[in-house]
Amino acid sequence: MPEKPGSYQYYDDLRENGGKIIYVGKAKNLKRRVSSYFHREVDRFKTKVLVSKIKDISYTVVNTEEDALLLENALIKKYNPKYNVLLKDGKTYPSIIVTNEFFPRIFKTRHINKKLGTYFGPYPHISSMYNVLALIQKAFKPRRCRQPITQEGVNMGKYRPCLEYHIHNCEGCCVSKQSREDYLENIRQAKEVLKGNTRELSEWVYKRMMANAELMKFEEAERLKERYLLLQDFVSKSEVVSHTINDVDVFTITDDDNKKNAYINYIHVKNGTINQSFTYEYKRKLDESDEDLLTQAIPEIRERFGSKSKEIIVPFQMEWKLRDAEFFIPQRGDKKHLLELSEMNGKQYKFDRLKQTDKLNPEQKQTRLMKELQEKLHLDKLPYQIECFDNSNISGTDAVAGCIVYKGMKPSRKDYRKYNIKTVVGPDDYASMQEVVRRRYTRMINEKATLPDLIITDGGKGQMDIVREVVEDELHLNIPIAGLAKDDRHRTNELLFGFPAQVVGLKTDSELFHVLTQIQDEVHRFAITFHRDKRSKHALHSALDDIKGIGPKSKEALLKTFKSMKYIKGASLDQLATIIGKDKAQRVFDALNQQDAANQQNA
Repeated sequence: MPEKPGSYQYYDDLRENGGKIIYVGKAKNLKRRVSSYFHREVDRFKTKVLVSKIKDISYTVVNTEEDALLLENALIKKYNPKYNVLLKDGKTYPSIIVTNEFFPRIFKTRHINKKLGTYFGPYPHISSMYNVLALIQKAFKPRRCRQPITQEGVNMGKYRPCLEYHIHNCEGCCVSKQSREDYLENIRQAKEVLKGNTRELSEWVYKRMMANAELMKFEEAERLKERYLLLQDFVSKSEVVSHTINDVDVFTITDDDNKKNAYINYIHVKNGTINQSFTYEYKRKLDESDEDLLTQAIPEIRERFGSKSKEIIVPFQMEWKLRDAEFFIPQRGDKKHLLELSEMNGKQYKFDRLKQTDKLNPEQKQTRLMKELQEKLHLDKLPYQIECFDNSNISGTDAVAGCIVYKGMKPSRKDYRKYNIKTVVGPDDYASMQEVVRRRYTRMINEKATLPDLIITDGGKGQMDIVREVVEDELHLNIPIAGLAKDDRHRTNELLFGFPAQVVGLKTDSELFHVLTQIQDEVHRFAITFHRDKRSKHALHSALDDIKGIGPKSKEALLKTFKSMKYIKGASLDQLATIIGKDKAQRVFDALNQQDAANQQNA
């Protein structure tokens, strides 16, 4: 192959056998680029798959690198090869059309047919499109009717003015109230607004207004004044970036979490004002780099929007060059602000797409989070069932523990378990945790229940180590153990894993970290609630609870009648009998008298 710039094409069969193009590429040096695909050290799996499908190769030599880039773009659009990156439009955004009719119309549409007229857009922000249309309709008053108007029909008086004419939304071109020349001049000015040249047009209208005023054409000057004020009001509401930036394109790229898709944001600035902002989604086919995607996307997007900007702002150095345009990487100032604004738009689009996907398919979100956790911890299998433990006591009294279970990143409350600490005396969290873990998994082994895929401890390295002693050393189970550590403010700030425990690189503002924090908060809530319930029962314990044969109903009846234990103890046998019967009354009377006698003796 020649060592010249050009485009190369890979086929899935010999061309004479009707092979189809499966990949189109560009190269500054065709020989070096194509041969790189067949090196043994190619380690990307997707590239190996592509190479295994290649049965024939063709190439086209061009004069310059820029021609190679443009040719690649044209061939991709023509053949739509299987292994080239795929541009995805999330939905069909509306555009504004200026029709090719005798008296052109201006309206929004979602259907593109360039034979019908000139299109401006698309507009991802619908409100901005309606603002532009409202300005055009007020300032230039294009006709809104759909009837086909011809010069012959106007001359013959074939048409009648509609309601739009009578309410001053139309100048009546169909009944010769407005000349075709004047109408087309208004359309020309409307096109300047759609191109983003509103500031220049405003200055031109102002000069015409003043010229008509000097000639004492006051009615025409007043009409131009109204148009000038409308343009000025529109300009003042537009986002002005800088009066020094005339015509600039801005491109940034944002990757999704799994590196399969990329979001390329495009901003066009005309006369210091942003008049286009759009984000495209590209699907990676061969693990293309960010530079590869931008190199392909920039000519395609510029062609779609008809941009002729001489300066293109990008986030990093570009190896390829474009004809009649220069790449620029700003370091400070207004252009740096534009780059940051574009990055922010790309990240917002990514966030919105993620929310939309999660809303349409919640299970996909849960699977995505499980896969992310699996990758972060390098687990052998998906952590579908996660269990977390926590202790609760006050100075060792009423010591309890809780175990919560998450399945598919959602709480499985039917599997929650409460534990009263039986073998530990005093406030020993480590010993209490070991008792609970031992009881939990010994029973699961005996019952042959499904063991968890991951254990999370509500604590740092210490908690992880004592749980590992039971799970691995005593019970000989191979269950991964992670820990959630807290900072000095008692806020969860680290995910720990491994032996010895190491901090896992996980952003504290990520969605996965929020879910893990929810698990920690849930087990803490569950254990605390159980502890409070147990303390409450002890606080309500009375002498009646220790009397054999006196159940909750009898106790409730006595307390309802006598109000307190003091009056129950002071009641006679007959008074007690009228409430709960003779036999139970005798038991209560004897038991309370024995308790009083024992208390007096101890005193």
